[in-house]
Amino acid sequence: MENVVLIIHLLLALALIGVVLLQRSEGGGLGMGGGGGGAMTGRAAATAMGKMTWILAIAFIITSITLTVIAAEKSAGASVIDRLGGGSASTDAVDDDNTVPGLGDIDTLLPPPVGDDAPLTPKAD
Repeated sequence: MENVVLIIHLLLALALIGVVLLQRSEGGGLGMGGGGGGAMTGRAAATAMGKMTWILAIAFIITSITLTVIAAEKSAGASVIDRLGGGSASTDAVDDDNTVPGLGDIDTLLPPPVGDDAPLTPKAD
């Protein structure tokens, strides 16, 4: 369900971008004029494009709210770590032989120390 709403949302976003770019400039925004006036200046087409923009914008907002509600229902009080089935990622998960289940030796995962804390000779295995 979430994927269907997301695809519709993306299609609405692309359609909204296209409709806004196709609209004729009214000429007040950045000082660029749309040309002269007159009784027959294509105002009916602008009205149809304006209505289409409103329809697409309202549908876009509805899909945005729907995706927010779906995401909130999925996360209902559970953290990511709870959903993965693991406990805390603290040092309690480290075994006595300095290994983390599924990751191996911790010392190989960490970058070498730099500065005053660095040992002068490499550690022998």
